[in-house]
Amino acid sequence: MVSYSYSSSNLLSSFVLCVVLVANAFQCFTSDATSTLMVDGSPNSGRPIPNTFLGAFFEEINHAGAGGLWAELVSNRGRFEGGRGSGSPSSIYPWRVIGNESLISVSTDQTSCFERNKIALRMEVLCNGPKSCPPAGVGVSNPGYWGMNIEKGKKYKLVMYVKVKASGPVDLQVSLTGSVHRVNMVSIISFSAMTDNNFSKWTKVEGILESKATNHNSNLQITTTTRAILWLDQVSLMPLDTYKGHGFRMDLFKMVADLKPKFLRFPGGCFVEGYYLKNGFQWKNTIGAWEQRPGHYGDVWKYWTDDGFGFFEMLQVGALISYIHLAEDLGALPIWVFNNGMSVGGEEVNMSALSPFIQIYPNNSMDMFSKYSVFDKTSRLGPKVFVSEYAVVKDDARNGTLLAALAEAAFLIGLERNSDIVHMVCYAPLFINKNGRYSWIPDAIAFNSHESYGTPSYWVQQLFSESSGAIYLNSTLQTSSNSIVASAIGYRSSQDSKIYLRVKVVNFGSEIEKLRITINGLSSNVQQSRSTKTVLTSSNKMDENSFSQPNKVVPRKSALENASNNMVVSISPYSVTSFDLLV
Repeated sequence: MVSYSYSSSNLLSSFVLCVVLVANAFQCFTSDATSTLMVDGSPNSGRPIPNTFLGAFFEEINHAGAGGLWAELVSNRGRFEGGRGSGSPSSIYPWRVIGNESLISVSTDQTSCFERNKIALRMEVLCNGPKSCPPAGVGVSNPGYWGMNIEKGKKYKLVMYVKVKASGPVDLQVSLTGSVHRVNMVSIISFSAMTDNNFSKWTKVEGILESKATNHNSNLQITTTTRAILWLDQVSLMPLDTYKGHGFRMDLFKMVADLKPKFLRFPGGCFVEGYYLKNGFQWKNTIGAWEQRPGHYGDVWKYWTDDGFGFFEMLQVGALISYIHLAEDLGALPIWVFNNGMSVGGEEVNMSALSPFIQIYPNNSMDMFSKYSVFDKTSRLGPKVFVSEYAVVKDDARNGTLLAALAEAAFLIGLERNSDIVHMVCYAPLFINKNGRYSWIPDAIAFNSHESYGTPSYWVQQLFSESSGAIYLNSTLQTSSNSIVASAIGYRSSQDSKIYLRVKVVNFGSEIEKLRITINGLSSNVQQSRSTKTVLTSSNKMDENSFSQPNKVVPRKSALENASNNMVVSISPYSVTSFDLLV
């Protein structure tokens, strides 16, 4: 027998009961059960769960920010500094030259007008006019982060800095092109300007481009057909339809918001430390105008970040585009992570000296499942706990399996049960750009240039999204099974403001389990007309979601028939189910 303690509140005088079960499917039966969960639903029978319990953790890994949540479309944003990091094939990577060596010569020099970003791109155009230049001109192109998502009818803001040396006017064209069947290139949108003497010095060029077609794999091209020497720097292209204009990609922001996180931890992780301290996140280099931010090579995750998504965006209250606005828009408490003087490579600190303070678990599904009781015997007199990164990894997890998510659900139930000392918890990593060079799997949210989906681990977090600030209720689980984990909470629904009671049960075994759920102390009976069940399951415990099947493993909600204060349910192997019972 396992006994659980929870908290009480006057909110429980009338409520909905929600039971979360981990199994494939279930039905209500009147037959005897092999396990019994007894829940005390009377007033003053539990304790509050901290309002900060479930949060989100953003780290610049897997191009989560650069090429992900941050909606900037230009990779290396035209700073031409990115090539200085190891792993970049050229000094202008990923910019590419349009035209052969007889038509154009492209290099970099240190003539930029920005003191902290001195490197500029230099284009010497050798051809002149339609007789010697190709019809589309010569110049450079940027593929974004493995293709720019350009959609018909949407608008994009262009910003770039240009300097020109020429004997006369120069026709400079900026366009977005996309490949059709990977063969033909078609013009999607364009912006052109005839340069004059004003461009003999560095000049800021701005424009709004409106798309006439949709292409998810577009390139930004800057071309000319005029003999001249042109310098480019600080090239940016941002969609105008970001979340509230704050610069966040709409679909990815919504997925984070749907988790209802009560805090947001950022910006890392190992990203903050760097493998070498010189490549760690230096907040002072990420403030001020984005044109003046030098960027840095993230040597842990092996890619360049221009730090347009920097400290200012994270903390500046009231800024038009700010990271703390992400926290504010989510209603979440911002948690800033700073470098404590050590690197991933072991600089400054002897890593072996940390062993008394840090424990790393074997991180498979059975191990994670068994950790649901890890805090049961922890002293209640010491400091509170922040479980800042959890996840099942490696073979059991692959790219994000149902099996891994079920183990994590059991672990979260254990943390919820011990929320008198565990005050904060968040999954990691949050994002992965599946088109890019990623460093860590699985992740909660996968995306490419235009699509996104949640892994089963993401959907488990949604099932726990009401736990923060809820009431943890007294309950007792009587079972001979080692595959069942259960708990109960009372909470106010964010959708209808009614009070609910949620019971969570995890069946991590391969056999069907019958469970009797008995709710005592209620002043009224369960209302069948408003009771529901939500099931997260699939035909195979190793199933994953994907771009081709984004909804293969997602919660399914339906009416709960024959709901009562005393009911027997059959819980199939490997699933998560949530019962919401209005009392």
